[in-house]
Amino acid sequence: MPLPLLQNYINGQLCAGDSLRRGDVFDPALGQKTKDVYLSNTADVAQAVMAAKQAFVSWAKTTPLKRARIIFAFNQLVQEHIDELAALLTSEHGKVLSDAKGEMIRGIEVIEYACGIPSLMRGAFAEDVGTGIDSYSIPQPLGVCVGITPFNFPAMVPLWMLVMGIACGNTFILKPSERDPSVSLRLAELFTQAGLPQGVFNVVQGDKEAVDALLQHPDIKAISFVGATPTAQYIYREAALHGKRVQALGGAKNHCVVMPDADLDLVSDGLVGAAYGSTGQRCMAISVAVIVGDATADQVVDKIKQRLRILKILPGNLPEADMGPLITQQQLIRVKGLVTAGVAQGASLVVDGRELNVPHYEQGFFMGPCLFDHVTPEMSIYQEEIFGPVLCVMRVPSLAAAMNVINENPYGNGTAIYTENGAVAREFVSNIQVGMVGVNVPIPVPMAFFSFGGWKQSFFGDTHAHGSEAIKFYTRLKNVTSRWPEPHMAGVELTMPTLG
Repeated sequence: MPLPLLQNYINGQLCAGDSLRRGDVFDPALGQKTKDVYLSNTADVAQAVMAAKQAFVSWAKTTPLKRARIIFAFNQLVQEHIDELAALLTSEHGKVLSDAKGEMIRGIEVIEYACGIPSLMRGAFAEDVGTGIDSYSIPQPLGVCVGITPFNFPAMVPLWMLVMGIACGNTFILKPSERDPSVSLRLAELFTQAGLPQGVFNVVQGDKEAVDALLQHPDIKAISFVGATPTAQYIYREAALHGKRVQALGGAKNHCVVMPDADLDLVSDGLVGAAYGSTGQRCMAISVAVIVGDATADQVVDKIKQRLRILKILPGNLPEADMGPLITQQQLIRVKGLVTAGVAQGASLVVDGRELNVPHYEQGFFMGPCLFDHVTPEMSIYQEEIFGPVLCVMRVPSLAAAMNVINENPYGNGTAIYTENGAVAREFVSNIQVGMVGVNVPIPVPMAFFSFGGWKQSFFGDTHAHGSEAIKFYTRLKNVTSRWPEPHMAGVELTMPTLG
């Protein structure tokens, strides 16, 4: 029996073009291929762009209030189907159901924020900036916008982009990861069910061929991307070269500083959740604990080791599972290779999860948690974004040394500090060169009404994701200066106009 084929979603319906290429979609817990995914060509991209361009004409003229009502209906449907969406997500990504549901909730928060679009797009008005002259600004949509999203958050990250873009009056094309694309199709169906007109939201499946076609198409106005830094740099460069507005969120190496005065049980719980949740496949995962003082480090390492012993590594759809598999066999091999390199380079492997065996799921892409101690900056396990269940512990003598480690790192996505000292926390927040900072919070992901984005090699562009920054990204300002003169005021003036 042929496997299901995941198609494109264009103009309100599923469709596939004439490309002969297909990709494989796996169940990571079983290690088995379960679906095929259509890999679009340039003609498919052109079809989606045409549909979005035609839909933009009327959608841009739809009042923000009417757009908000459709988004509100979409919000209701997503909440009604949250368990279905979470299960679908788990079946292709592998993360445990509770984490998948948490991802859906964070996506829903962005939908809820977008329901306020009538007030978020009000613009500004000033009366009598000069005698009888008024001035006002109007935020207007751009046109056809695109989101290119990663495998690790197949629902949340697309919702960051598409809902805000559509709320602002744009039409949208989503290119999801070809590794777990089903959730995007289901979201498209729910948005259509909510009353979204055909062509306003389209899904194009594919790989680099589809991405390049999107980057180069002249009718696309803006590109949003989340993924690895080398790809983010490529997206940023190519999109800008073709005259598009672009925000490209890249990779990360997130550090957590632990001060000697911190509650070490709270620290250890937080680090285990932040490092091993979603099998470490989060751009905001804490992968390095920078611990001040050997005595503190000894205690934290021991406490983490105890917690790792009781973690249940099982298929994500089992309710008792704490951690599921990695998404692909290739990623499993890569992560194991980095762990082996860490041992060879002199780090102390306190917990080794490379040989984990999950009964009845021997072909699954499972790996147990790994914990390294005495990691130094020149080691590959420190320099590379591992994106797996690996936590590295670095030992430093002081807060200044810890901050120096973080500020010298090329990434600047997220960081955290655990301390009971307000002055220490304030110094850290003020002087750390990272875009998102947590104080006694291990994963400082902002709420939907704030904006998400890192610094340095973790972000390329000028405007971050969701929150007020998203309104700026998905609109452009038109400024109007208006005067209604009396008839006797007519006359030629050749001097530079002043409004006083």
